[in-house]
Amino acid sequence: MAMPDASADLDNCLRREIKQRHSPLKILMVALNYAPEMVGCAKYTSELAEDLVARGHQVTVVTTPPYYPTWKIADGYNGAVWSRENRNGVRIHRTPLYVPNEPTSLKRLVHLASFAVGALPTAVAVAAHHRPDLVFAVAPTLAAATAVLAAGSLFGAKTWMHIQDFEVDAAFDLGIMKGGMPRRIALSVERSLFGRFDRVSSISPAMVQRLSQKGVAQTKLVELRNWVDVDATGVLANSNTSYRQQLGIDAAQIVALYSGNMAAKQGIEALAEVATQLRAVDAPVTMVLCGDGPARRLLEQACSEASNVKFLPLQPLERLPELLGTADIHLLPQRPEAADLVLPSKLTGMLASGRPVVAMAERGTGLAHEIEGAGIATSCTASAMTAAILSLVAAPGLRVKLGASARIRAEERWRKDIIISNFEKKVIELC
Repeated sequence: MAMPDASADLDNCLRREIKQRHSPLKILMVALNYAPEMVGCAKYTSELAEDLVARGHQVTVVTTPPYYPTWKIADGYNGAVWSRENRNGVRIHRTPLYVPNEPTSLKRLVHLASFAVGALPTAVAVAAHHRPDLVFAVAPTLAAATAVLAAGSLFGAKTWMHIQDFEVDAAFDLGIMKGGMPRRIALSVERSLFGRFDRVSSISPAMVQRLSQKGVAQTKLVELRNWVDVDATGVLANSNTSYRQQLGIDAAQIVALYSGNMAAKQGIEALAEVATQLRAVDAPVTMVLCGDGPARRLLEQACSEASNVKFLPLQPLERLPELLGTADIHLLPQRPEAADLVLPSKLTGMLASGRPVVAMAERGTGLAHEIEGAGIATSCTASAMTAAILSLVAAPGLRVKLGASARIRAEERWRKDIIISNFEKKVIELC
């Protein structure tokens, strides 16, 4: 129990130092995804903005109407017009956005281009009015880069690019985009853009190293991890929650949970094969698959006859701790091509819930390093994930041990207040 107290003391020291040394900051963020979206990058961008406001800073966000992961503009919003709102103290400017029903490669490019077209004049206009100290971009998408660089250059603000996802590498490595020449051009543009920012950050040591390999100067590099509110995500004594009653899962069953976005980079299709293999050996495991996204319909079809699979839609944030605590084992599928191009944001909550993680992560990757001692990293195949699940089913003591280590890992590496305080301090030093 000493760890949270020590962390709190460190955060209080950082906050006192910041208040003594600097007046409130004015920050403009440009990001494709923002609240009320609940998954992926939107969660972290929104929490960062709101936490900075709570610390006394002024934050304005240029973003889009919420549409992800359903690829449909949310009720109450209009993708054809500019709009404004205030959300938890953050000023939000939403630009028009093209959202395809079926996000093919070409339609994705048009989708991103529509944000670039709307974000550029909006960011410049907002910067002209508020005169920010820092203009902060979140990738994906790099379409935000031009708007941020223009606003920063015109009004003397520092600029910061934060990489949640190496979208150019991922697009080609995962086969979403094809061709050697287009890839070389895209990587050249990416490298040029990165070089123009005052700071470039990413969410893990492996991803920061990749930025270095892409030519970003060491003096510009920052590790800015995603986080979890470990104090709000308590460890439940057992997994017998209301979700089990809701889904009709017997108390004797082991729950293997996947919760998050259902898209290509997740390798989500492997979970249907895992379910088949578990059923073939009559394993006492029920898989709960919670989320939404382009791949959900295909996954439901593949599992249509799987009696050991239950589906849930995205759950409200206030129920997330209970959902995560329903798991005996967390599942984290990932395609091998996505290794070190993204560190799945869902990992933070998994660890904080005090349950072991079974992740598709080849040895030596950043994800394998993050879960070492807190779960099992397997090769990126359904059979390897199935074998890891069965090994944990047969070893309840190991599940408890790995789960306890997972919780400690969350407290040591992923504590929200410490991470944001360190970011705040770096911004003050930069500005």
